[in-house]
Amino acid sequence: MEIGYLGAFLMGLFGTLHCVGMCGSIMGVLTFSLPQETRRHPGRLLGYLGYYNIGRVLSYTLAGSLAGAFGAGMLLTISPQYGHSILLLLATFLMIAVGFYLAGWFPGLAYVERAGAPVWRKLEPLGKKLLPVKSPLQALLYGLIWGWLPCGLVYSALFIALGQGSPLSGGVFMFLFGLGTLPSVMATGVFAEQIMRFARNPRMRIIAGIALILLALAGLIINW
Repeated sequence: MEIGYLGAFLMGLFGTLHCVGMCGSIMGVLTFSLPQETRRHPGRLLGYLGYYNIGRVLSYTLAGSLAGAFGAGMLLTISPQYGHSILLLLATFLMIAVGFYLAGWFPGLAYVERAGAPVWRKLEPLGKKLLPVKSPLQALLYGLIWGWLPCGLVYSALFIALGQGSPLSGGVFMFLFGLGTLPSVMATGVFAEQIMRFARNPRMRIIAGIALILLALAGLIINW
């Protein structure tokens, strides 16, 4: 599963091309909602940004554990003998689909976001009650809610976590995915223009997509 975990991290890292528009804008709003005194001190500001993202990554990890548990039970029930092969094929197919999505060749994964709309409608009011954020605890709690925001890339990663075979493997997969998203989301407030330029470069999107596709195929060959 090591190459699958590497794929999880790279999915999050390459997700810069997708996340800048959604999570980056949210991070910008959250940053400017902080008291001016906090924003003037880089150390305090970085601390709040860290709490936001710790909460977000923890939500991904929890969701991955739940997905891994559900997937393991479901596939063992369907086929105890060939469960591992089914899991491997499912994870490979979905990672290839994400690679095509990042490259701009398969926009269909954007529709996956609709699956989480009912959950988000219930959580969004809770998030609004935490604004404006005035303490690290509020920032952490908001991050925990933010992690359930409907996002095609996150939900695609969750479907892959579904095929990881256990709650632990699913949680680790989503934790590494979350770590991969940190550079772009954390840096958006400071390097927004540079990141946007990178994200809009079709050539970079294609390179990222092909890299993920090749990694998925390599994992299939090695683990089959």
